[in-house]
Amino acid sequence: MSKLELTRSRNAYIIGFVLSILLTLTSFYLVQHDKFSHSLLIGSVAALALAQFGVQMFFFLHLGQEPKPRLKLATFWFMLLVVVIVVVGSLWIMNNLNYNMMASPEQMNEYMHSQDGL
Repeated sequence: MSKLELTRSRNAYIIGFVLSILLTLTSFYLVQHDKFSHSLLIGSVAALALAQFGVQMFFFLHLGQEPKPRLKLATFWFMLLVVVIVVVGSLWIMNNLNYNMMASPEQMNEYMHSQDGL
């Protein structure tokens, strides 16, 4: 690596670090001083979190900065797809499991009669 490339790389890390700190401090300030409504605060912090995510991906993981076969970017999108499938699938299974574990109406009547002594 040439000295110019090292300087550019170091500057990119410094810019990413400063942006990350600013986004974190902004989120902290918004939550700490509580000057907005609850829903606006959640939206603002979520937007800042997405911006922080973008900064981390671009400046530290160097996604989108590689030459044309963008294998890192394709791998990242595949990983994101797998995570979404696992999370949504888990929530779906837990919701259906909760539904299937409920007692039937006949079992519920029998239980209430046994508890009430009828």
